[in-house]
Amino acid sequence: MGVQGLTGFVEERGVFFTELRMRDTKLVIDGSSLYHRLCFTPAADFRRGGDYGAFAAAVRDFFGILRSCRVAPFVVLDGGRGAEDRKLPTLRGRAAEQLRAAHGLSRGAGGCLAPLLTREAFVQALGRLGVPFVQCFAEADREIAALANSWGCPVLSLDSDFCVFDLAGGYCPLSHFQWESVRAGDGPQGCYVPARCFSVDRFCRHFGRLNKSLLPLFAVMNGNDYMDLAALEAFFSKVRLPRGCAAGKGGKHLRLQGLLNWLSQFAEPSEAVENVLKYLKKHQREEIRELLCTSMEDYAPSDVNLEDFFQNGRYECEAARKAEVPQWVLDALAKGKLAPFIINALILRSTILRVQVENMQRPSAHSAALPIRQVIYGLLLRVSQSTEAASPSKQTHDLPVVCEFDRCQKTIKKTFVQAASLPPDFCDDRFPLDKLTEMSMSCRQMLLLETLGVKMSFLEPIPSHLQLPVAVTCFWIRFSEPKVKLHQLKALLLMIVSGELHRINDDPAFISMSFFISNPHPTVLRAEDDSIAYNEFLKWKEKKLQNNDFDLDAAHSFCQWQCCLQMGLYLNQLLCTPLSEPDLSSRLYTGTLVHRLYQELKSTPSVENLFILSPKMTQLYLLLLNTVES
Repeated sequence: MGVQGLTGFVEERGVFFTELRMRDTKLVIDGSSLYHRLCFTPAADFRRGGDYGAFAAAVRDFFGILRSCRVAPFVVLDGGRGAEDRKLPTLRGRAAEQLRAAHGLSRGAGGCLAPLLTREAFVQALGRLGVPFVQCFAEADREIAALANSWGCPVLSLDSDFCVFDLAGGYCPLSHFQWESVRAGDGPQGCYVPARCFSVDRFCRHFGRLNKSLLPLFAVMNGNDYMDLAALEAFFSKVRLPRGCAAGKGGKHLRLQGLLNWLSQFAEPSEAVENVLKYLKKHQREEIRELLCTSMEDYAPSDVNLEDFFQNGRYECEAARKAEVPQWVLDALAKGKLAPFIINALILRSTILRVQVENMQRPSAHSAALPIRQVIYGLLLRVSQSTEAASPSKQTHDLPVVCEFDRCQKTIKKTFVQAASLPPDFCDDRFPLDKLTEMSMSCRQMLLLETLGVKMSFLEPIPSHLQLPVAVTCFWIRFSEPKVKLHQLKALLLMIVSGELHRINDDPAFISMSFFISNPHPTVLRAEDDSIAYNEFLKWKEKKLQNNDFDLDAAHSFCQWQCCLQMGLYLNQLLCTPLSEPDLSSRLYTGTLVHRLYQELKSTPSVENLFILSPKMTQLYLLLLNTVES
């Protein structure tokens, strides 16, 4: 993320940083950087699909430390790709990098890959913890900078773009934010987090008093997420940069330093741009001028007032208004109740499906969830059937298509997917997308359940927070290729039950809640048999999880389940949650555990009785198994 090579450059020269004791302040946090940082821990297992409970615990610990230091966090997350979709080439490149990492992990190599539902688990954890957050319409950098400057507080991120913004409170890289080494303060000021803060003033002074207004031009010329460096190769091949910094491979930091020194001779960006254009052919100049000026706008102040959002809860965005995004969709996106996937499908008719550690010889794991995605596309795009002017050669019943970027073997390819045809009630002109919230809950629930292929009568005995995962599991069994094995199903259900046992025994956020939400006579939660069963389960897990056997076909099947769950979550959210949203952070999916259970069930079927000491958990397991098998 950010400006190419800039992070390494400033890290090599510590003179641009000041020491900081983080306490008694507001702090604007780049949510995308933070959840990746908390996800990529040395102990994390990236092969088996993620351990979301452990990840949520790390999120809880992080914000607990901030609270103890009286730091008030405000988390800002990226949204969709934006109406202009200028970042698509960069995002496709990242998808290819993630595919290479996934392929390496599938073969036993090292590497890091964020599990599929990490973002969803992070947003849910923020909601449970009461941490204020917002999800922007598109890229969040400008809005993060504007909010931090309005409060005069630091930005916490791992994105070198924040070295370019002129931030009143400074930029604190997550790599220097020692939240796990909180220290006691001197006197009444209390504890603090040791941190380092990047100083843009020090940075500019280092290059002969470089004008700060030239930094955006430096960023786009050096190459960032929006700018293709190849467009300026003619300039770099001809210009004589200070200190003999020539173009070419081997000298990234030399070129970067030379460019900064070269720019320091100019008073303002327009003068520098004119001097850049002198090195280009005449017929290229206007195009490059427009490209540079447009790209520099990415560092201009944002017109979105996030301070107003955090005070009043309404997100106003001119770009979203121009894209004609319904207000309820924009509000839900801002509050994390809709995913960026939805906004990309709506305004771009294009989505990128994230790769997992799966069997690269088989079709993408996302193939299993295709029918759910088609219904999502049908809901989002059905308005266009009556409003778009169709050519005489087109039939009026033609359905819109969405471009999906997904894995095909070991490459990222695009395919065009037709949206689903919806039931008559959803094609009614009274209920376009902007009126979807006015449709009856029973009608919305019916579409969700019909898509997943289950009836509410089957789900009613299930605790409400598990109804959607159970419905998704039924769908997974129907659409998974190759077919789900019985041991895989049992391992998955045992994993879900273990999450429930954890909720009522070891998760402080749930001590006062009954997991049998539909039970009219809840019993005291921490019954002795549950506690005994939980302790026995922990002993079993500690002994068995040391086995590192890895079955790639089983991994592929569990990846398909996560894909189905992800799209089930998205459809449920788009339909305004006719079923309760399951809590990923309560160990709904634990990859290391489900793989271990699957291996054990193959050799020791009695593992199915793992929770026999708890009648309640045994009853829940049998209820889930019978419901899915029926």
